[in-house]
Amino acid sequence: MRRFASFQVLAVALLALAPDIALADGTGAAALPWWGWPLILFAVTFVLGIFAVLGGVGGGVLFVPIVSGFFPFHLDFVRGAGLMVALAGALSAGPDLLRNGMASLRLALPLALIASASAIVGALAGLAMPTHVVQTALGVTILVILVIMASARKSEFPEVPAADALSTALRINGLYYDAASRREIDWKVHRTPQGLALFAVIGVMAGMFGLGAGWANVPALNLLMGAPLKVSVATSSFILSIVDSSAAWVYFNQGAVLAIVTVPSIIGMMLGARVGVRLLKVAPASVVRKVVLTMLAIAGTRAVLKGLGIWN
Repeated sequence: MRRFASFQVLAVALLALAPDIALADGTGAAALPWWGWPLILFAVTFVLGIFAVLGGVGGGVLFVPIVSGFFPFHLDFVRGAGLMVALAGALSAGPDLLRNGMASLRLALPLALIASASAIVGALAGLAMPTHVVQTALGVTILVILVIMASARKSEFPEVPAADALSTALRINGLYYDAASRREIDWKVHRTPQGLALFAVIGVMAGMFGLGAGWANVPALNLLMGAPLKVSVATSSFILSIVDSSAAWVYFNQGAVLAIVTVPSIIGMMLGARVGVRLLKVAPASVVRKVVLTMLAIAGTRAVLKGLGIWN
């Protein structure tokens, strides 16, 4: 418990420090050597990686609004790095999820196809729009995510009376062994057309804002389409690896992926996630949830105010 409390203090201290060193006139950035900001970025993303695991949210959801709001990096570079951060996490988890049968290829591929195409559209639109407009829209989106996360419910085994015609034609169903309940779960999905439409919107948001869309994938799969929660979580990670790859190529092509921003971010996030996995057994879920929601509230408000030119 003491160890977890120290991470809370460190996270708050880093967020409090960021506005003071990232001055609007650039004097804060000029006062640091060239390696100063990457080092601070590594420390911040290490903490974010911990809370991303403990809070059950994708790293990109915390990374993009916090780094764009409190660091002197252009928003395009932050979004490019955010996609790479989310992609790295999804790719590291994908093989094991497929190997143990939790992730469903039949469920993932149609949704990933729609979402990856719309992610390219979102990335192109985001890079073409004025920065202050994207910054404001990002802040509003983060605040909406905050509301969704605060009010979202989850269903371990949703009731699906019957599979719809499209999911039957695509043979989207499966069978897996649930170790917790010690039984085999035979699952199917419904509302597939609505799911495809929703994933088109999720793809646009993922590409435009550089957010890993796990926060939206899981509720869409679980609550809308009726996939079991564990299948939804595992399949969401696989979908992310396809969608973020598509959007990331757009940012690569436009030169919006900088190693000095991306490398410390990925390393910090991955190392922080490893610590978060170890703390997951002892960290109180209610406290973690409140900390994550508070971080999103601060970052979302900061992004809106920065986009509107009220707080630079």
